[in-house]
Amino acid sequence: MAEHPHAALARRGYEAFSAGDMDTLAGLLTGDCTHHSPGESQVSGHFKGRDNVLAHYGRLMELTHGTFRVELQGVYPDGRGHVMAVHTWHADRGDRGIEMKGGLFFTIVGDKATDIDECVEDIDEADAFWDQAE
Repeated sequence: MAEHPHAALARRGYEAFSAGDMDTLAGLLTGDCTHHSPGESQVSGHFKGRDNVLAHYGRLMELTHGTFRVELQGVYPDGRGHVMAVHTWHADRGDRGIEMKGGLFFTIVGDKATDIDECVEDIDEADAFWDQAE
């Protein structure tokens, strides 16, 4: 059975992110795409526009000195323009490391992601990690 095209799009996004291939990743997002990142930390908020979304991803790498990574566990399309992807993310900052389950909920229009809602297993722990001093 062939993978649903929306699931394949999300999977390609994860692969491009993991490879640091921002050109491919940019091609999977609409120009006005928004990424909603939960919590109250320095990486929380609503990042509107492809360039701001990509800058947000770059900030994750910058703050973790390149240690931020995700391991995709599953991709689940609904067949109506949405995909739920679940993963575990890992990163190091200063003397602290973190490993946490999370996911992204994509809204897809045509063949591009237009909205990405991020969820994490423990918002308070994630906020503490991102706001700790280096």
